[in-house]
Amino acid sequence: ALHEGHIVSAQELTEILQPVLTQNSRNLILFLQDMLSIDDFTYFSESYGNKNPFQNESLQSSPSSLVLPAVDCEASRYLLSFLQKSGGWKLTKITNLNVSHLEVNTSKPNLVVIQLQQLVSGFNEVSTLEAIAEIDKIIGRLTMDLQERGIPFSVIYTAVRPSRISRRTDVVWELRRQLMATEEEDSLSYPPLNVTTGNDTCILFYARNFTLKANNSVFIDLTNVTFVSQDVDVSSSECSDVNTTLSLRYTEPVNGISSLEIRFLMSNQFYEGSARNWSTLDSVEIIQDGEKFAKFYVSVISAPAEYSSHCQLVGTSNLYPARLIPSNDEAKNWDVFISTFQIQGFNVENNQFSYASDCTGFFTPAIWMGLVTSIVLLWILAYGIHMIMQLTTNSRFDDPKGPALSVPLTE
Repeated sequence: ALHEGHIVSAQELTEILQPVLTQNSRNLILFLQDMLSIDDFTYFSESYGNKNPFQNESLQSSPSSLVLPAVDCEASRYLLSFLQKSGGWKLTKITNLNVSHLEVNTSKPNLVVIQLQQLVSGFNEVSTLEAIAEIDKIIGRLTMDLQERGIPFSVIYTAVRPSRISRRTDVVWELRRQLMATEEEDSLSYPPLNVTTGNDTCILFYARNFTLKANNSVFIDLTNVTFVSQDVDVSSSECSDVNTTLSLRYTEPVNGISSLEIRFLMSNQFYEGSARNWSTLDSVEIIQDGEKFAKFYVSVISAPAEYSSHCQLVGTSNLYPARLIPSNDEAKNWDVFISTFQIQGFNVENNQFSYASDCTGFFTPAIWMGLVTSIVLLWILAYGIHMIMQLTTNSRFDDPKGPALSVPLTE
């Protein structure tokens, strides 16, 4: 029994899983997704009417089931290592999403880890809906195959990180609505990526979602490999007091791409107008397979040299506050989506981000629209008042008992 807002810790998760690990039929299937939240089941099943992607009824038909609404990121992230250490499992990893038959040797305990298709958020919710529907079919197909073969098994369906940001629920009274209350984002679910020279950190980089799309068809989610497993090569990064380059090298991020390098080029310059140094993210470069070179110019991502730069949304779309503008033809083949972007390439202290200067200015498009609309309405009101003040009454009036009043045309 879990009360509202309770987050299952790593210790609680191990206690919950003990009955599964100690039972006689030790066949455990772990479906591991890159990101998932309990709210996804409600959101995607109700937002699209009859297009409910969750057709698999294994949870309802199973003799025993448990749903944990919220699990600590650290606990779910290291679930695989915990399971491997908990017993003499025969580990089998499957990444082929088209697998239709699973070979299980029932003479020994089996731990089967199935890496599910990555969900790409920020581009198209319909694509995400289709990906979830395909994942649901895979889970249903494999569980049905094991049931037909009479193999007892247990299933865990979880993810490395949450797909949705929930409000803080540290204490019960914070769950109630309060006057002028604002929902705060969770703290960083994983540490930022850092680049060191010697013993000093010179670059810090963080993003909640780091996703690319090539040729409008190939989705590349780099969030986990960059920040969670940190399976990325940053040895080509360069640091100096004037220019800094963050180089991220990936080996076979997806099928069809053998290597991918992403560079963030920053500069530190003195501006006489403000009489201080400013750090600026000048451009972003994408190099595919060492041949295809794409370059983007960056808008409005700058901060005082002592601060870090933060933007809620960075990408190639015109709707994002900080936009990546293609500067060559190859760049037009790429779509970039980065959420909760934060970077610091100068004056890093104690391996922590400095105060963040947000890229969103004070005069946002909504504020400008409100100001222009208010000015137009005030102009109409002023014109109306001016016209009313120009109205005058007649200086003479006709007396019906006297002779008719004659008014010359000159008057």
